[in-house]
Amino acid sequence: MSLRKFLPVASLFGLATAQSDSYINQTACNGKTYTYQALGGYGYIPGTARDKFGDTIGGIGSAIAMDRKNWEKLDNGSYTGVLWALPDRGWNTEGTLNFQARVHKFDIIFTPASNATVKNPSGNNLWFVYNDTVLFYGPDGTPTTGLDADGSGHLSYAGFPDLPVATYTGDGFGGSGTGGRRVSIDSEGLVLDGAGGWWVSDEYGPYIYHFNSTGTMVAAIRPPDAFIPMRNGSESFSADSPYYYPDQGSGDDVSPADNPTGRDNNHGFEGLSISSDGKALYTLLQAANNQEGGLKSQTERYTRFLSYDISDPGNPLYLSEYVVPLPLWTDPTASASKNPKTAAQSEIHALPNGQFLILARDSGSGNGQDSTESIYRQIDIFDISNATDIKGTKYDCASCAIASSKGALGSGIKTATYCGWLDINDNEELERFGAHNGGDTDRGLLNEKWESIAVVPVDGKEGADGEWVSSSFLGKGQREIC
Repeated sequence: MSLRKFLPVASLFGLATAQSDSYINQTACNGKTYTYQALGGYGYIPGTARDKFGDTIGGIGSAIAMDRKNWEKLDNGSYTGVLWALPDRGWNTEGTLNFQARVHKFDIIFTPASNATVKNPSGNNLWFVYNDTVLFYGPDGTPTTGLDADGSGHLSYAGFPDLPVATYTGDGFGGSGTGGRRVSIDSEGLVLDGAGGWWVSDEYGPYIYHFNSTGTMVAAIRPPDAFIPMRNGSESFSADSPYYYPDQGSGDDVSPADNPTGRDNNHGFEGLSISSDGKALYTLLQAANNQEGGLKSQTERYTRFLSYDISDPGNPLYLSEYVVPLPLWTDPTASASKNPKTAAQSEIHALPNGQFLILARDSGSGNGQDSTESIYRQIDIFDISNATDIKGTKYDCASCAIASSKGALGSGIKTATYCGWLDINDNEELERFGAHNGGDTDRGLLNEKWESIAVVPVDGKEGADGEWVSSSFLGKGQREIC
């Protein structure tokens, strides 16, 4: 199956027409060509929208997944489908909350607006209809929580690895209650399992969880020990993200605040995807482990990519591990000694041709931030076909490293091939839909965090014409652009 043209659709990318030979950008990566035709449109969900449990829907773009069975092209050229969207750990700009992890279901309608121009921009042409929400529960049926994991300790269940736990008093929201202990999840990646359930990757562990159709956890994948955060010689799943109640998010929950080895605080398994045959699961750490340069943005470039055989979902098998070199960008507000910085990744998507889309971006720029202009916010491509499989005792132990603490890659490791491609920040395309990167803080300014990718065929069926619609949603805020 050829992957010739991408016509973005669901949050900030373009969709021209399948007949158009024009394009914005074209990239070749290890012999495979990718064409970005145009930004296709945008849509949004009001920030005041609530789910059926009364909670605001919030930033639903930590991950998205399109149900391909329901994707359809209508006779009038519009598209309809079902989209599942994963929110983050709840409102946590000032501290973590006792927010139960969940996944939202939306019906969507997308009508391409290929004739939109800067002088005659289109209105929103992607519509969302809220359908349902499924809450996630631990193996024993106890609700999960977004509260920061405890600095030490865990929950144990038969057939599961030790799971991160948060211990809270009252109701976890500053009110009265009996308190409790719950599995702590900061959900970031989402995959449909084909049987009505979901695979969800998280940042605390960092782990991958499998939930059935009712939202109960039925399996968990613990990565190699090199990923597990350690403090004072013991496992410590805390991300140093204090509770809002009673601390208002202040202070340090643990010591040291930065774990010297394992995933960095709030830098877990951002990327999660599945093979086209549904037999392999892929995950990518947001940036380097701390022992490999992960404590500084200038040195966290070399991150790890894992694959698992999920032919038997109840017994996932660790298959392989590769190193992905994240892109670098120059921060104009920082000194030369603080540049270049790593564009950490927020999502991956496995393609039928064996390569992967990856969403890499800067941080701290956009709506609600001091700086309104993002420098690097792209969907790129990487290829592992010629990379070194580093799976094994040499690199997977708790103290093992693929790079020095200053980010120098170890000898003998060949990284994945990384190819730049689709620039989300392209104002010539954004302004065709009333959006923009940089400039005034208004309704059209892009938010800071874009954290998801979905790909569906332009022909509404199997993508036999080689043209696909790619979509991305912002992870925080209230606006989605297609």
